[in-house]
Amino acid sequence: MALWVITFPAVGVFADAPPPSTWVALKALPHQGRTAIFALAVDPANNQVVVAGNSAGAFLRSTDGATTWTQVYTGKATPTVIVFSPFKTGVVLAGTRSGALLSRDGGATWAVTNGLEGRVVRAFGFARTLIAAGTDKGVFVSPDGSSWSQSGLAERSIDAIAVAAVNPPVRIFAGSDGPQSVGNLQLYQTIDGGATWTVLNPPISGTFVVELAASPLPPNSTTRRLIAGTNAGLFASSDNGASFVPLSGGSVLPSTDYTRVTFITDHFDRFYAASDGGGSRAGGLWRSNDAGQNFISLDPPMPSITALAVSNDESPTLYVATFRPTDHTAALWVYRDTGGTPLSPFASPSPAASGSRTSGTSPGSNVFDFLNTSQAPYVAIGIAALLIVLLALVAHLRGRRH
Repeated sequence: MALWVITFPAVGVFADAPPPSTWVALKALPHQGRTAIFALAVDPANNQVVVAGNSAGAFLRSTDGATTWTQVYTGKATPTVIVFSPFKTGVVLAGTRSGALLSRDGGATWAVTNGLEGRVVRAFGFARTLIAAGTDKGVFVSPDGSSWSQSGLAERSIDAIAVAAVNPPVRIFAGSDGPQSVGNLQLYQTIDGGATWTVLNPPISGTFVVELAASPLPPNSTTRRLIAGTNAGLFASSDNGASFVPLSGGSVLPSTDYTRVTFITDHFDRFYAASDGGGSRAGGLWRSNDAGQNFISLDPPMPSITALAVSNDESPTLYVATFRPTDHTAALWVYRDTGGTPLSPFASPSPAASGSRTSGTSPGSNVFDFLNTSQAPYVAIGIAALLIVLLALVAHLRGRRH
């Protein structure tokens, strides 16, 4: 009985966190349907708080590691990006296809911002004194995320934003989409918080910039590394965009579109790169521990990554949305990266339920739903341990009779 008392509390502790380096399937978002999820974010102060946007324009929030969800906002525009502020606790911004929303309580409540109405908002970048937004009509800036004003590049459609100097004078990079009138792909830079912009012409492949990410400051340096993901590859710069070196094109990292780059805590040389593959099977999720010299595939259950959120931990928790174009299967996964060899999921993702169909719950459905959760293997271990204890107890009683 003492073993039983010890075993079950231990099972509860392990069930609170995902198993190390193992893909775990999560239940689909309510009313997710078969549309890909393009917006996910995790609170940097609490890796159990996750915010997601579904295709119907609703925002959902989880406080238990994406196990259960509560709808916190109902809108009509599809979310494109959700980002927690790295400087102000509880501040979250969300971009949609017709504007932006702001939360000051970690995503529990939301309000429409002023100045971005009707804009397609695709990216945010945070400095200590201002926030930048990339839209279909250039870059907008705001001191706190509630009211926005045009900063520049109004003739360009901006897909990506990265802040490379967070203190004044603020340095911001912006990447645009669409065909270019010049031979090389263009980036834009401001070194005065968006008052003026200059054009960069880095010799990197692609026709538009999908993602930009600035690293934490390297030791003994005043220049952050800049990672640029285009629709044709991944590239890095250590001189504020003056030159870039290719990171993709080898046997490990394919030359495809990279939709998300996220650095790990305060490490300038550790980051994740995700790709949806542009509709092919070339997508995936990779980690670099040495500033992009080498990459390790995390072998996601589905290769097309449509959204990624990474917690602010040394062994981060990754929340990953995938999409399978062949049958339009959308899925959610969680992965705690402890550096080990990636293991396959314990359970397959639950089929996404149609948002237009409602039905009663059968008596056995809760049992089968539980069997598809990440806690099921641990409870099974606990039950097995209990059976062993009971068998030992029976054997002991029989021995005393003899």
